[in-house]
Amino acid sequence: MAVADRYPTRTGPPVRAFPRRDPVVYSMEGGPLRPDELRRFQHDGFLVQQQLLDDATVDALRHEVERLVGDPELACSDRVIREPGGDVVRSLFEVHRLSALMGQVVTDKRLVDAASQLLGSAVYVHQSRVNRKPGFIGQGFAWHSDFETWHAEDGMPAPRAVSIAIALTPNYVHNGSLMIIPGSHRTFVPTVGTTPPDHYRSSLRSQEVGVPDDASLAALVKDGGGVAVVTGEPGSAVLFDSNAMHGSSNNITPYSRTNLFVVYNSVANALTDPFAAPAPRPEFVASRTVAPIS
Repeated sequence: MAVADRYPTRTGPPVRAFPRRDPVVYSMEGGPLRPDELRRFQHDGFLVQQQLLDDATVDALRHEVERLVGDPELACSDRVIREPGGDVVRSLFEVHRLSALMGQVVTDKRLVDAASQLLGSAVYVHQSRVNRKPGFIGQGFAWHSDFETWHAEDGMPAPRAVSIAIALTPNYVHNGSLMIIPGSHRTFVPTVGTTPPDHYRSSLRSQEVGVPDDASLAALVKDGGGVAVVTGEPGSAVLFDSNAMHGSSNNITPYSRTNLFVVYNSVANALTDPFAAPAPRPEFVASRTVAPIS
């Protein structure tokens, strides 16, 4: 059965930005997040939580990242994304299936219950990954809305998904930390151009299709009162809406930055055919297996 496209993007001619057509917070009770935290997420599109994981767990996760990065059997896998023009590992996908420890963190009741509360339903893992920005050479990520990509290339019908990024190293204001435009999640910004075949092979290294125009970005920043840089010590986390406009700059400092990401999607928001791409992306980038986390 065809699903109506309520967020048209990459349709050819430019389409003006328009207000989000779905709720942000689906449940104001029945979960670990307090009413004030839910109101903050509703307003800003993100929420920072300090000391989510203890030091021992963070240390173990960092060792897991290095083990996976150095695994010769994974070296040629499509799950490993390298820096543009280099051989340094930039991202590693589907880590909850590659590591038992990361699988335990991804299914941690605190994370799952917070996602379920925000999305008002049971959730499943849409995507998990580790993002690395080694000192001096780690490249940035262009401004983008994850939902715009997931809608266009994966067939996610609505922005009923939430990302949680956990810091495994210090996230400073100066080492390429996540930047979010507050309030941007309330506006959907269509992008121009068409999605090439196997676009993920290039876009996960350096994205060009699916990025917003400068005028739309400037308007979002003006409306949101600026740009927020998400900083935190190892073990801290940020929850952010799938439609929040975000990006990051190059890391030109000696301080490497590594984060664990997990995306929870509502079971009521399962993927359909892509809305603006010739074929779905691989399962390790966008899961089509709707297995609710109990």
